[in-house]
Amino acid sequence: MSSVAAVADVIEAFERQGFEFVGKTEDSWFKLRGLLIPCGAVDGIPCEVQLDPAFFDLPRIRLLEIPPELPKAVPHLGADGGLCYLAKGTVVLDIYDPVGQSLACLQRAAAVLGRILKGEMIEDLAEEFFAYWSGWLCFVDMQGEDLGRQNCIVAQAHGNPLWFITDNEERTTKKLHSLGYQVTDRTVLTYRVKTTAQPRPLTSHWPPETVGDVLTWQSTLDPRCRRKIHERIKEGQSKKANGVLIVIESPLMTYGFVVLFDHQPLTHKAKLADRRDSTFGLKVMPVSVIRIDDRYLAQRNIPKLRTVAGKRIALVGCGTIGGYLSDMLVKAGAGTCGGKLTLVDFDALLPQNIGRHRLGFPDLLSNKAEAMAQELKRLSPGAEVHALPVDVRQAQLGKLDLLIDATGEESLGHWLCGRYRAPTPMLSVWIEGPGTAVRALLRTNASGACYRCLWHSHRRGELRSTVDALPNILAGHGCEGLYVPFPASVSVQAASLGADMALDWINGVHSPALRTRLIDQTHQLATSDCDPQRDRDCPLCNS
Repeated sequence: MSSVAAVADVIEAFERQGFEFVGKTEDSWFKLRGLLIPCGAVDGIPCEVQLDPAFFDLPRIRLLEIPPELPKAVPHLGADGGLCYLAKGTVVLDIYDPVGQSLACLQRAAAVLGRILKGEMIEDLAEEFFAYWSGWLCFVDMQGEDLGRQNCIVAQAHGNPLWFITDNEERTTKKLHSLGYQVTDRTVLTYRVKTTAQPRPLTSHWPPETVGDVLTWQSTLDPRCRRKIHERIKEGQSKKANGVLIVIESPLMTYGFVVLFDHQPLTHKAKLADRRDSTFGLKVMPVSVIRIDDRYLAQRNIPKLRTVAGKRIALVGCGTIGGYLSDMLVKAGAGTCGGKLTLVDFDALLPQNIGRHRLGFPDLLSNKAEAMAQELKRLSPGAEVHALPVDVRQAQLGKLDLLIDATGEESLGHWLCGRYRAPTPMLSVWIEGPGTAVRALLRTNASGACYRCLWHSHRRGELRSTVDALPNILAGHGCEGLYVPFPASVSVQAASLGADMALDWINGVHSPALRTRLIDQTHQLATSDCDPQRDRDCPLCNS
């Protein structure tokens, strides 16, 4: 069905619901007007429905008349009558059923309007307030929990102000510089105000333009919060500060606004009675509060798990596995919150490495550990990442919470097991054959098998990854030398297995200690994930 025919069918379906086509919007959406009948009601409320011609976006639904019985601030309804009836991203419109989907949206809007008239809030729309509170961005880079009365760094990007609340200016300044933002010499006082009220936009004057507007709005939500806000603004003014940033913490979200004190004139909108208090006429700048602290960035995608933040981790080998693995570790919090990630590798990145390495051409001939550390600091300026461009056998790693061997070199893996014995946890990650399988072994105590133990087991035909012998495929010629060919995707899968086991380790999950992921499905898995014990023939574990 053509888009023209689909639009005609939808308009006809809405006309059967009592709507009338009235034209197009400036962005070429189709406009219809009619009555939106709340669920359980008899009488409807005049509204306008705007339809996306391609039916990819939700219909926009706006009340043309605000019911007079509604309070001044209600959920899900903007000052212009815009109705928030579905959270964007929670549903996917079926473009092949435009009629059914559009009518379903109309029905949902009627249900939400019915809830609004009853004074109820739709839980999955609780954070819609940000759609009504558009303004500058305020980034919070706090490692601790208490905002207190911190100074707020003011930065500039393309001439626009950005606000950064921090408890460590050096760390936050690194993040600002990585973004290319210019840090100004101005600061504003930051005050935190707590409220039990969910923010709701006023259905009359919106958005607030002055302190007086904000106080009027907050008095409809939480008079106590309104009083605290006013006190903080006056306190900041009395301290001769450049301005104040008021951060309002409600049960589900945090939002705020900035007031500057540098000789702002009173607005004409201020009432005469309000002019006795010069703060009422000060202009306000709404800000959306967004966390950028390292703990949040690592924790957000795994909210119920611990991260590796705060731990001392050494990663030996920054090659095809270690490069990707170090990236994943930093995204899981490595090197943050007092932790430290040390990268050890004496080798340089050569042209033949680029096809399956996390680094690229700009790092050609650079030491892998140093280049990878620089890349990680660029990606996560708050992380403490150190490079040791030496042979690990000459390195002084100090006390570690976790040692990771990602070299894939069997003899070096044996040496590391002998040098760093239990109780130091050690994770070994490697690729078997030409990308046939990826494996990882976690040793957390003296009774568990070490990487050397597997060598003895393999000699007896035990704990093998595949039933058949691993293929022995080599490529390369001339001065390039021979190498084992496999694509970068295999390296990523090995690194992913290692990252998963590191997260399991920090969350107290140490079993199964030996894990295998079969990549080449033409082979048959020989050993299921298990917990091998130390081998009787291992000279390291039995010495």
